[in-house]
Amino acid sequence: MSAAPTHLGPVALARGFLTGGVVGAALCAGVTGVVIESVPVFLACVGLPLGYGLLLYVAGIPRRAREAAVVPRVALARIESLRAGGTETGDVPLTLVLTVAPEAAPSFRVEATHHVNLVNLPRYRVGDVLVVEYPPEQPWRTEVVPHPAEEWARRAAETAVQFAPGSTLVQRPAEGCGFSVVVFLGLLLGAAAVLGLFRAELFSPESVAEQPASSTESSSTTVTSASGAATITVGPEQSLLDAGALRRAIDALAGGVDGSQVLTAVVEEHRLSVVFAPADSAVPRFDLREVPADRIPDLVARATGTHDVGSPRTWQVTIVRLPAALTVRATVTGPGGSASVALPPG
Repeated sequence: MSAAPTHLGPVALARGFLTGGVVGAALCAGVTGVVIESVPVFLACVGLPLGYGLLLYVAGIPRRAREAAVVPRVALARIESLRAGGTETGDVPLTLVLTVAPEAAPSFRVEATHHVNLVNLPRYRVGDVLVVEYPPEQPWRTEVVPHPAEEWARRAAETAVQFAPGSTLVQRPAEGCGFSVVVFLGLLLGAAAVLGLFRAELFSPESVAEQPASSTESSSTTVTSASGAATITVGPEQSLLDAGALRRAIDALAGGVDGSQVLTAVVEEHRLSVVFAPADSAVPRFDLREVPADRIPDLVARATGTHDVGSPRTWQVTIVRLPAALTVRATVTGPGGSASVALPPG
């Protein structure tokens, strides 16, 4: 007969909840550490289980001491069936179905695993009687006694154990669905705790700031900066050639980054891109606010109106300091080639 499911106490449920939490947090920490490229966070996926395992070991010392103090019950058992497992060593795991016959209790069936040296495997046959022992309150933990006392060895050789039906099979009590629920809940909360701690690194963009455009249109201006570069983009219904649009874009970009160390700037229809000079280099650089924004629309109009490069065509304005004067050049490109016009200094 199978043991009835036990009603787990609060200690067992708390242990299941903590185990699920540690597993969830460890798995999530490993993934998070890779995503945000943090070695300490990644190592937490190893440190958490190790620390929790040590805590469980220390907390379980009193329980193991109590179990060790229990005197096991010794009985005879008959082999009803056996199955040898695979092994890479000289010891073969035997799965035995036994009929156990205690002296002062009804017989029952139990499944036990016993490791046998390959040389001694022929000694175990169906119908043989063995000496076993088990905790009185936990018969499913039955173990074969490999070297029984002389008296028990003699009784095993002389006594016949009666067959017990399969309905008497005893098994470890089921933990029930409550235990699985608290473990799963702990796993989810453990993963959520890690995600909550590092949500900024995981879900926030590098650096995004939004400022409303000053025109009457509903489009917006977006500034994005990264290491060594910055970009400002206006809405699709706007153009940097609109009156005052380029100056507003320059002011917005310079307000979020250091605009005094610009190596080159490129103006396009809807985007202004800036590359900053390395701090330790001696390359020429300029302040973004020096760009003659009010003269660039006329320069683009002159470039697109003077040179016939076919249609459709695109344009861009490049600003760079070469070597001391600020050079502003508009380039128009189309199916017929490309042409450029430079803004006179001054």
